[in-house]
Amino acid sequence: MHRVEHVMGFPVSLRVDDEGDGDFSEETADALFAWLREVDARFSPFRPDSEVCRHDRGELQLGDLSADLTEVLDLCEQYRVATGGAFDVRLPGRPLDPCAVVKGWSVQRAAELLTAAGARRFILNAGGDVVVSGGPWRVGIRHPEQADQLCTVLELTDGAVATSARYERGDHILDGRTGTPATGLLSISVVSPTLTQADATATAAFALGPEGVDWAASRPGCEVFAVDGERRVRRTAGFPVATATA
Repeated sequence: MHRVEHVMGFPVSLRVDDEGDGDFSEETADALFAWLREVDARFSPFRPDSEVCRHDRGELQLGDLSADLTEVLDLCEQYRVATGGAFDVRLPGRPLDPCAVVKGWSVQRAAELLTAAGARRFILNAGGDVVVSGGPWRVGIRHPEQADQLCTVLELTDGAVATSARYERGDHILDGRTGTPATGLLSISVVSPTLTQADATATAAFALGPEGVDWAASRPGCEVFAVDGERRVRRTAGFPVATATA
């Protein structure tokens, strides 16, 4: 099965090769995309009626928030503390924007819907951030300056990879310590067991700048591939680069 829908501002592609022995069906895919649309409606900082915007305006206090948003905000705070404030979803003069955590968290939840329904071999690609199961799967990492080229290809069996870079949205990642666009990296990709961790770690590392590469590499379960501002490639030993085949 293969489906593509546009959700949360980017294309989400689902491919399921092995539906296993569970209850997987087209309705499972329907539920997956319905979940992502629900997340967009509830957590978007661009929708005035979203839970995030209502909380930011003070209409919903912490005790009034859903368990999901409470979990997301707790994750945001963990990454803020871990980066010394470089990653911060509450920048002065700007609305609350937890998207850097929401995307990976929600797509990981979507992947768990597939697993619970019996899917064993699948790839879920949300705007270039990917969760896979039952591989090996090959995933290309886009070159940070040349849109038609890849800078590496990795091979994953089970897990996730997320990339933070400037090429899609320009200087959209700010260093919370200064409130200015993060500099020093052109792109950074993080492989980890979950997209929740991979996506948040990649964004937080990008916000940290050059020091973010070592910071991300020190996080449990994370492997890193980065291109810095001098166009030098930095890669951890365990980053699963695909081997060439004849």
